[in-house]
Amino acid sequence: MRLFDSIQARLAFAIGLSVTVLWLAAAAVTARRVGQEMEQVFNDGLKTTAERILPIARRDLREGRLRREPSIAGNEGDSPTLIGRAARYGQDLTFVVRDREGRILLASDGVDASVFPPFTQPGFRCTKTHKIYADATRDGNLTIDVAEPLSHRRGMSHTMLAGLALPLIIVTPLSLLAIAVAVRRSLRPVRGLQQGLARRGARDLSPLPDANLPSELAPISAGVNQLLGRLTDAFEAERSFAANAAHELRTPVAGAIAQAQRIRFETREERTGQRATEIETTLKRLMRMSEKLMQLARAEGGRLQLDDPSDLRTVLRLIVDDFVRAGERRITLVLTEVSVLSMLDPDIVGILGRNLIENALRHGAQDGAVDISLRPDGLLCISNEGAAVPADALDRLMRRFERGAGKIDGNGLGLAIVKTIADRSGATLSVTSPLPESSTGVRVTVKLPTVG
Repeated sequence: MRLFDSIQARLAFAIGLSVTVLWLAAAAVTARRVGQEMEQVFNDGLKTTAERILPIARRDLREGRLRREPSIAGNEGDSPTLIGRAARYGQDLTFVVRDREGRILLASDGVDASVFPPFTQPGFRCTKTHKIYADATRDGNLTIDVAEPLSHRRGMSHTMLAGLALPLIIVTPLSLLAIAVAVRRSLRPVRGLQQGLARRGARDLSPLPDANLPSELAPISAGVNQLLGRLTDAFEAERSFAANAAHELRTPVAGAIAQAQRIRFETREERTGQRATEIETTLKRLMRMSEKLMQLARAEGGRLQLDDPSDLRTVLRLIVDDFVRAGERRITLVLTEVSVLSMLDPDIVGILGRNLIENALRHGAQDGAVDISLRPDGLLCISNEGAAVPADALDRLMRRFERGAGKIDGNGLGLAIVKTIADRSGATLSVTSPLPESSTGVRVTVKLPTVG
């Protein structure tokens, strides 16, 4: 299954992508706004510094408090420059104070005069390396240029961006994880509904539980329950028809068998007696067919389990005793000494066991033994001698009205009834042919559900 075939993966991806994009967009807008604010703060710092230094420098020049140093690079006329008390003027920025002719009268320590272009008018200017603010006294005799390296501003911007990016790097994965967990928890009812449907057997048509379902799932559950209800009604009608038809046929068929037997005993004509015998045989087959149809309807629609457990050994003894009383002496029954308790209805166990024994007697060797055993874990094993069944025919014999090759007796419903009971009750059915360490025979094993 591909990743995005899942609603959970689609929701988690869509929400996670949206949140991540929103986080990045918000961070970009914030970074831009903070950058603009920082630029304004830096500019205000330059302007404030110039406005603070210029009056102080004018007074110091007038009072002669500064010492003269050799001229610095870029000073016109190569006249000495007054330098002093750098802390008095600030250490983070560089500045020069010039007269009306452009000669540098005062400068900060280590200043490079080439950084400062000639004064033209007050205001901000930007070179390749510095941001400069220029100002002048009211009489225009002194001008000041205060410069700040652009690298300093870029470094502060990078620090600010790192401060914004670090929380995003930590928060974004955590938010994606939280979204995945929240989506998974929110879709828990969907998974519960899906798992409930997946665990159902093919014949489980009971309604889906609709308690505590979200409003989006309630209509789906209601629609599925309506469909299951219609299917249940249809199957019930089909089973009822088969059971009722089979039941109603028993009385007229029994009457017809009695009439055929009476004709056979009363007639003196050989051909009429032969015809009466054929009619009786056909009617008996019809009687057996109706009984099998009733058993199939019982297996498909009846209740398979009771509220109290019963001993499977008792059921098997009764079935075998019925066959022995009918003249069958080839059956060997081996039962465990401990009780084998099961919640299965004894009637259902009787139908299952009787069909397996009838198949073994009818389709096995005419003089071969039929071995029956029941283990404490509920494993029922029935083996018979006779021709081996091809592997490709084993599954086919589980279908309704399928008979073995070359057999004209039987109606092909025995194994179908057994398989229906096994599927509905949770039992495990397997057919093996030939028998282990032999080239002939058939073994049917049914693992019946037990208590404990």
